[in-house]
Amino acid sequence: MQLKNKIVVITGASSGIGKATAIRLSSEGHSLVLAARRIEKLETLKEQLEKENTEIVILKTDVTKRDDVKRLIKTTFDKFGRIDVLINNAGIMPLSFIEEGRVEDWEKMIDVNLKGLLYGINEVVPIMKKQHSGHIINISSVAGRRVFPTAAVYCATKFGVNAITEGLRQELSARYNIKVTAIEPGATKTELQNHIPNEEIKQNFAKRMENVTFLEASDIAEAIHFAISQPKQMNVTEILIHPTEGP
Repeated sequence: MQLKNKIVVITGASSGIGKATAIRLSSEGHSLVLAARRIEKLETLKEQLEKENTEIVILKTDVTKRDDVKRLIKTTFDKFGRIDVLINNAGIMPLSFIEEGRVEDWEKMIDVNLKGLLYGINEVVPIMKKQHSGHIINISSVAGRRVFPTAAVYCATKFGVNAITEGLRQELSARYNIKVTAIEPGATKTELQNHIPNEEIKQNFAKRMENVTFLEASDIAEAIHFAISQPKQMNVTEILIHPTEGP
């Protein structure tokens, strides 16, 4: 297992899967650069993680702003001299029926879930190519494999994440020794459901999930830990995770 002392960048690190991943990886002694819009939550998390004697850097970052992402990657490289893992975790899920015409929500999803991910990839790939090593982990979803009512646009972004992930693997892995992984969680306890603007859809979503035992964010963090802990010759290309008691 090649795991100790990696330099790991995590977007969307203030809550949910991003926060849980930071907690899990800090316990292994990795140096972390945590990015999110809610800097006060990052400050609290940093204080918590530094008790593990882990080096933590936090940066207020909006992944929809290319300059923010550029600054994130540059700051990381300037401080540590390398970047071993980028975890593109930032995402939103404002579900709605297409007929509602919530164009602004569609644009936000595309900006965060797709363009934000691409901005991170664009900045980190040149560094990893020079290193001839690295690992890019993109947080996708079961919604990248099947489409749900009210989630068509969200699903489209996650289908896109899977396409980008596989294309990137084909382009980079063999030539530059860069690993690429898609993590595809099923129903997980996070703040994503809070983004649903339609109260009826939010209530229906909650009702559909009443009998589902949700995954914990820490479960997904464990999968990410597994992916980055594998030896040099092994690239875990995707991990699909369903709740044991769920759809």
